[in-house]
Amino acid sequence: MELDLPLRKIIHVDMDAFYASVEQHDNPELKGKPIAVGGGSKRGVVSAASYEARKFGVRSAMAGYIAKRNCPDLIFVRPRFDRYKEVSQQIREIFFEYTDLVEPLSLDEAYLDVTENKKGNPSATLIAKDIRQKIFDKTGLTASAGVSINKFIAKVASDYNKPNGQKTVNPEEVISFLEELDIRKFYGVGKVTAEKMYKLGVFTGKDLKEKSLEFLDQHFGKSGRYYYHVVRGVHTSGVKPHRIPKSVGAERTFSENLSSEVFMLEKLDHIATELERRLVKSKIAGKTITLKIKYSDFTLQTRSKTLPYFVSKKELILETAKELLYQSELENSVRLLGISLANLNTEKKKEESPKELVVVQLKFDF
Repeated sequence: MELDLPLRKIIHVDMDAFYASVEQHDNPELKGKPIAVGGGSKRGVVSAASYEARKFGVRSAMAGYIAKRNCPDLIFVRPRFDRYKEVSQQIREIFFEYTDLVEPLSLDEAYLDVTENKKGNPSATLIAKDIRQKIFDKTGLTASAGVSINKFIAKVASDYNKPNGQKTVNPEEVISFLEELDIRKFYGVGKVTAEKMYKLGVFTGKDLKEKSLEFLDQHFGKSGRYYYHVVRGVHTSGVKPHRIPKSVGAERTFSENLSSEVFMLEKLDHIATELERRLVKSKIAGKTITLKIKYSDFTLQTRSKTLPYFVSKKELILETAKELLYQSELENSVRLLGISLANLNTEKKKEESPKELVVVQLKFDF
């Protein structure tokens, strides 16, 4: 089947080490030094790391004591989320000078559709450069950007020349760009999936493209179809100005590891209370309840159950979470528990992707 896909001009803007960069900007004494936003105690976790710290292998979600071991000179800074939100809002105001089609992914990154834009500028590449310069002039922070025909390629491209860089992938370059790309650079391919692909002989986009849809379905389930299409440059999801959450959750990290389910019940009660508060505030309900368990050795386990009806009340959520907790024996002492609700009443039924697509390449000035 041949599908003439409409080509869009999509920009993905990603701030460089955002939290850490804000701290270095606000406190010049931290500039050029390895810093981590988060806690350096035994229970602490790194929320963000400066590029100076990343050279030592310090990464977000890393335990504070491991980060300090990797980088003895590491400076820990307590997070100031109100400040990060303030700066993020300044950045979004710049985005809206160019288009109303802005889809924030988090405080530090967003998609912009500039196919038709407020400046009347036909070049998405020049718009991205202009945006990055305005962000620097207004906040003193650097941003990287990716520019291409869809969100997937723009997202991948924004990481290509980081930090403070930019990459444009023109329509005629899409296939060659993806074929040469290391499979680890594909958005949606995590560490575990990459290792699985390596074992199957998939190291680059070209290797992935050679695999049939049936092969990918067999080895990667529902994700197989996604990999099959994106490696061919097909990603039809548009920029959504008002993103609807796919899940809502709450979690807690404990000051001391918990070794018995009995001690966890009180914690789950508090977590379920917080989750209910968020659901009520957002007027959201869901069917799939997931219990997240992070053990003291940092291994992660999730247990889920889908109910035949939508729930948002604490009592039903907590009852199911307890059931999931007792579903099987704990593998170790527990440092974190979380409860999330998915399969929400805000989701629309997704259209099935066509089984076979051929992208018709058109001349498109970027």
